[in-house]
Amino acid sequence: MKSRIDPLSLTAMAVTVVSFSATAPLTAYASASPLAMAFWRNFLGFATLGPLLLLLRRREVVRVARGERGLLRREQWRPLVFGFLAATALACHFAAFMTSTRLTSVAMSTALVATQPVWQALIARTQGARMSRRTRAGLTLSVVGAAAAGGLDIRSGGTALLGDLLALLGALAQAGYTALSEKARTDVSTPLYSTVTSLICGLELLAVCWLADIPLTGFDSSTQLSLLGLLILPQLLGLGSMNFALGRTSATTMSVLLLLETPVAALAAWWFMGQGIEPATVPGLLLITIGVTVVVTSGGVEQATAQQGRDGSTGIPPYPAYAPYTPQAPPPRPHQHPRPPQSQSQSQPPEQHLTFPDSGKRDPRVDWARHAGTETPTVTLTHHGAGAFDTLFLRMPRVVKEEPGVDGPTEALADRGRRR
Repeated sequence: MKSRIDPLSLTAMAVTVVSFSATAPLTAYASASPLAMAFWRNFLGFATLGPLLLLLRRREVVRVARGERGLLRREQWRPLVFGFLAATALACHFAAFMTSTRLTSVAMSTALVATQPVWQALIARTQGARMSRRTRAGLTLSVVGAAAAGGLDIRSGGTALLGDLLALLGALAQAGYTALSEKARTDVSTPLYSTVTSLICGLELLAVCWLADIPLTGFDSSTQLSLLGLLILPQLLGLGSMNFALGRTSATTMSVLLLLETPVAALAAWWFMGQGIEPATVPGLLLITIGVTVVVTSGGVEQATAQQGRDGSTGIPPYPAYAPYTPQAPPPRPHQHPRPPQSQSQSQPPEQHLTFPDSGKRDPRVDWARHAGTETPTVTLTHHGAGAFDTLFLRMPRVVKEEPGVDGPTEALADRGRRR
């Protein structure tokens, strides 16, 4: 269990919060179009992290490239479609969130985008999961807080109200990105999936900017400094320090600490841009923070078991159709031999009972179903398109094979069977 918190971990978590808190102020400070800012952030992030991925994950990239034919199998179209939809949701998140920072205050934008865990719980509820009481209580607090904080914007209307709605749309899009990513990721690591998703997201934003005739060059010094800050702070320092901290603490702790982005971003906007906070919005912002904290610490949602009991299922995910073979259960091994009948002649040789050696193939469905549906998954930690971190995903199981002349089984990845 990740529970060690030392000064180095605290420093990494502090750097993570401060780096991510700079996203909204830097976007609001720039003078270029928010869509152009969103494109350049994804493009610069891909250009920076792409070569690093090729260096550190070279074997995985080569494996995926060589298995490209396997990705085109009929069974693999579903993850590909979900991956494309996840990248589209990520593009919508960037476009909505970065536009909202220009229309409403930085504090309101970051607070409303931070409601992503609430929307994620609602999406899981529509997929058959059930909410705990704490989750419902946190959801209620977040909704009441959002209504209270946006009361002034609702009464005044105009661009501030539109900015609040775009911030909520950004939170919903981010929750959709998380839900779709869980269905899209099959056998790739988080860095590779996040890099490919950023590339697709950047291409989509580039197409939108081209169709809307939004200039992507000729920026002034404020925009150039903002882009450089977005690359260094949230994209490099933020992701790097968060990955380091997640190796030394829990994802739940990091999720709660990231809620400090709202006051830190509001303080930065007040210090550098002179953007104040309306006193009437402070109680609502506090309720949003408390409600999201309750949702995150409550474990999210729990898998529904009532429906499983009605249809007779056990909560075990079905064995994938693209597996190399349909496993057969090994023959039962007798534990006790029955005694011969009393009427058997003493001169007759004793009955020979067959014994089965313990060499049957292990059913890979055991590994596939190791995480039952009744378990509560780990907190899914995503932040402004950073990708899913420290998340429990059901990956393809390992197939255990027997090799002649070798004591004990050897393992082979299931995707080797797909390349045949």
